[in-house]
Amino acid sequence: MNNYRLHTCLPAGRDLKKQITQILILSTLYSLLSTLIGCDAFVRKFTRKSKKENLPKQELVLVPEEYKPPKMTKEEVYRQYFLYWKSWHDELINSLSGGVSHKKQIDCANEAIKNLESLRATLQEAKQKKLDVYINQLKDLKNEIAQDLYGNDISVNRLTVERIRRSILRDFSYNKIKDSLI
Repeated sequence: MNNYRLHTCLPAGRDLKKQITQILILSTLYSLLSTLIGCDAFVRKFTRKSKKENLPKQELVLVPEEYKPPKMTKEEVYRQYFLYWKSWHDELINSLSGGVSHKKQIDCANEAIKNLESLRATLQEAKQKKLDVYINQLKDLKNEIAQDLYGNDISVNRLTVERIRRSILRDFSYNKIKDSLI
């Protein structure tokens, strides 16, 4: 009889599997339901967002502002352009010495000419005419460099640039030119 009681207390094998699957399904559904309801990110994802287009748009107004450079004396202006010319001229000499690209050589010559022309504007007319000679020599040299695509005359051009540099340094150093500034 003891056997009978044990046998009736335990559910059958098939009933046991059915109860276990029901428990698993119910627990899965419960955890899924609690996750969906309690998940803040999920709720935020499906809530309707207010339209921002209805808000009044604020126009952006830009007011141009001119920045004026500080007042420089005629001595400072001359020294500045002279320094710019010297550095570009040195760069031209270095580009003609090394294997720098042809375009870089022309750009250096253009910048040196541009700074000499700015320097020219600070001088009196007699000194301007003297500087025009060097500017024209540098322009001619720039044309020769532009035509020398293969670099056959690079050493001749470098010597000419060095000669022009020495002449300008000799004739237009600030000590010799300070009385001729406008």
